[in-house]
Amino acid sequence: MKLAGKVAVITGAGSGLGRQSSLLFAQEGASVVVVDILADRAEETVRLVTEQGGKALAVTADVSVEADVARAVATAVEEFGGLDIMFANAGVVSRGGVPSVAGGEPVAFEDLTEADWQQVLGVNLSGVFFSCKHSVRPMRERGGGAIVVTSSAASLVAYHSISLYSATKAGVNGLVRGLSLDLGKFGIRVNALAPTHGMSPNFLMPPGSPVVGQSYEEVAGPWNPGVSPIPLKLRRPPSLLDNAKVALFLASDDSAYMSGVVVPATDGGTLSRVAMTFEEDAPPADAVAAAG
Repeated sequence: MKLAGKVAVITGAGSGLGRQSSLLFAQEGASVVVVDILADRAEETVRLVTEQGGKALAVTADVSVEADVARAVATAVEEFGGLDIMFANAGVVSRGGVPSVAGGEPVAFEDLTEADWQQVLGVNLSGVFFSCKHSVRPMRERGGGAIVVTSSAASLVAYHSISLYSATKAGVNGLVRGLSLDLGKFGIRVNALAPTHGMSPNFLMPPGSPVVGQSYEEVAGPWNPGVSPIPLKLRRPPSLLDNAKVALFLASDDSAYMSGVVVPATDGGTLSRVAMTFEEDAPPADAVAAAG
């Protein structure tokens, strides 16, 4: 019961990592305010939490709208008596090289619009700013708290065709570091996790799509670690729960002396590699010769 007696707000909690974290945080004793832009998804997460014996309530909100975020936090205070944890998890991917988001066809960078930019900026960065801002007063009243933010491996390295998304996630990392200095004096810790693997396909699917409830890797078919590009070879694929456990660590007292940190969650060694590849079984001399 790492979060016994705690009150948590989780944004983007209607599916994916947000839903998994709602279930995990509630299992660990937290009362959870489930925030999502889609009411039916939020209500379903609440149902799942209460079925397992946890406490949760749903708030329909668009995190890019400050008044909506303020209302979600106020609901936590009014219904559960305060706020200890803000998990600013909601995010959207920018149009570009993701066909399911781009309407079936890739979109060139030069064809992206101001509306494209404002959408991803509003949710991924302004939404985090609003979530942090409105958490400070109730956390100060409790003598401290933990703010956790979902960043991305795309904030650390480049992915093709989602540069707007990468820019906003890099901005999240800067905000986390800055707030760790500004809010530390109030006992408020601010950290982020940057998932690489083990995230939900719902992230790339049109709004309102059925909730998958598994990671990309889990739905891709039978798992064969021998052919996976992930350097760490485990007998199972990375999961949503792997990322949710990192979020739990950052939200709990297990990380009580950590702040301003961006943790590359579930990377499995992926981020440690250089781009140049060698045959795994090639003798060292052959590998050097192949590299020129």
